Amino acid sequence: MSLQNKRLTDEEFYKLREEVLRGWPTGSQVNLNEAFEYHRQLGEHRSFSKMMIKAKESKTTIIQPRAGVALVDKHIELLQYLQDQGSADCLPSTIDSYTRHNRYQEAQHGIDESVREGRSLLNGFPAVNHGVDQCRKVIESVNVPVQVRHGTPDARLLAEITLAGGFTSYEGGGLSYNIPYSKNHSLERTITDWQYCDRLVGIYEEAGISINREPYGPLTGTLVPPCISHSVAIIESLLAAEQGVKNITVGYGQCGNLIQDVAAIRTLEKLTTDYLHTNGYHDVYVTTVFHQWMGGFPQDEAKAYGVISWGAATAAIAGATKVIVKSPHEALGIPTPKANAQGLRTTKQVVTMLKDQRMTETAELLAEMDIIEKETRCIVDKIFELGHGDIAQGAIAGFNSGVIDVPFAPSKFNQGLVLPARDNEGAIRFLEPGNLPFTDELKEFHRKKLQLRGEFEGRPVSFQMVIDDVYAIGKGRMIGRPEEK
Repeated sequence: MSLQNKRLTDEEFYKLREEVLRGWPTGSQVNLNEAFEYHRQLGEHRSFSKMMIKAKESKTTIIQPRAGVALVDKHIELLQYLQDQGSADCLPSTIDSYTRHNRYQEAQHGIDESVREGRSLLNGFPAVNHGVDQCRKVIESVNVPVQVRHGTPDARLLAEITLAGGFTSYEGGGLSYNIPYSKNHSLERTITDWQYCDRLVGIYEEAGISINREPYGPLTGTLVPPCISHSVAIIESLLAAEQGVKNITVGYGQCGNLIQDVAAIRTLEKLTTDYLHTNGYHDVYVTTVFHQWMGGFPQDEAKAYGVISWGAATAAIAGATKVIVKSPHEALGIPTPKANAQGLRTTKQVVTMLKDQRMTETAELLAEMDIIEKETRCIVDKIFELGHGDIAQGAIAGFNSGVIDVPFAPSKFNQGLVLPARDNEGAIRFLEPGNLPFTDELKEFHRKKLQLRGEFEGRPVSFQMVIDDVYAIGKGRMIGRPEEK
């Protein structure tokens, strides 16, 4: 296998770069040395890395929305509204679906149609089509750091244009933006393409420009056990660090059980740091991001605010560095700016109230942390073994064998053998662990947890529990009970 977790040489990178920049005419606008100078004059208040470091050291949970529309002026208007009316600490530019699939001609058609219609006909901001100067217009229009959020298997040209355009954080990775998003992209291809993105960030770092990188934590966002998302985050962090990335934010999607969610955030930072240090990366700064509930949302706004507040409270008492905020219109589609800002203000109120409160390490919390850590180490250590010490090769072999397996993912390179379900307290457990390399002790732990639920509900432990759990939150519950208990 030719793919390795090895830093791209300058010769390899710049040869690839010639091809990447020819992918769309705006690629010709990118000049690295000029981009470095542009970043140097942006000011520290627009640096995502510095903001994340400051937040972690001050034990503050900062808030960020999702947002993006087709036209530059309308996108600026939206971001300014979320900054001023939503009190967002940092902002996104969520990229449209055509750009995510490198279909720039169709994205251009969407821009043209949006101009004619006077409203966005794209579900995000087509940064590649708008180019470097227009991206800079966006960055300069607000007074907080802005991140690129997307979902792109091949994000190389998008990275070139947006980083040159002044964005100081870039989300995604070769696993997290492949397995949950795509059916046919091979991991060899996406890991290779994301090595390019990470090497580009590394080159900015070497020029004194710190760019924050954020692997996408929630994956499919549906009953994903912490050890699965942790393993992906750790692998992507190791891949990024090898290419020279120095500031990484690892993420996790809310599962709903307070103890498990707090345990997940705390073990995520610890495990990521441990694996980075063990593999020789001692100068990478690690922070965390907590994604509010990623599953189905209630249509009733009052109930939706309840879900948002629960996510905000969990992020705060877990000590997450950042929380990604949902809106009360989540069940209805793309939210209005007003609804988006309301979700932000709701979250800001809760995290501010809870700023000085953290969950103490009770026996129950420590036990959950221990379980998550053991499960994650089983997976990641086996991946290293499969790759003969190389995490890139191990990741490919791991997905091929089901040693790592993302629930409900569309990728044909994902085995799809794992079935998660909630236990009697709402924590996510494994109904079927598939080929995950768990010890017999861990497997027995999950069996017993689900058996207790089955006994309480008076039914056998079965796939029906999985179905019921997927739909439960829309009915105002966390656990998919067959009837009210």
